[in-house]
Amino acid sequence: MFWIILGILISYIIGSLPTAYIFGRLLRGIDIRKFGSGNVGATNALRVLGKRVGVTVLILDMLKGFLVLVFLEPMIVKNTNLISEELLLIVLSLSCILGHSWTVFLKFKGGKGVATTLGVLFGLTIKLPELKTILVIVVLTWLVVFVLTRIVSLASILSCIMLPIYMIIFKQSRILVLFGFILASYIILRHRSNIKRFLQGKESTLF
Repeated sequence: MFWIILGILISYIIGSLPTAYIFGRLLRGIDIRKFGSGNVGATNALRVLGKRVGVTVLILDMLKGFLVLVFLEPMIVKNTNLISEELLLIVLSLSCILGHSWTVFLKFKGGKGVATTLGVLFGLTIKLPELKTILVIVVLTWLVVFVLTRIVSLASILSCIMLPIYMIIFKQSRILVLFGFILASYIILRHRSNIKRFLQGKESTLF
């Protein structure tokens, strides 16, 4: 149990690293939470700090989720047999995503978790190769919605909604399907303000 708790804590701390906030402070001397949408994520970093920084933040936020599963998880799984590896992957994934959204470094306020969730999905495909096809389709779903609307939040919401549906279609385990539904519900909840603006016709496009 010690190793599981340790893994959760480390995963949370890694997820908590507020990359957009750090880049805003280092490059512009600003608190990115006071500019643009006020969100500590890649999209707001792109709008406020520019394309290069925005893409860098996106990659780093994805890496948080990816590295937790590819490098941290193997160290934890070697030292415990209390839960299955599949369940351990899910637990570490969620703790990393929650760390990104409720970072200890910014008084438990953070980003919406999309980039870190994507990084987690990439990490899961390394451990569970059967998810590769699903990941490709999820990314394609995001791209199609974004190209048609230019609205990042809508693309993120719809692609996450489709995640558990694709998992069901491709006959994944019940625990992975449940995980997919949890991620979809979480992303929807984190985008409540975006959904409200979209329904009012006020949601901003990226370009």
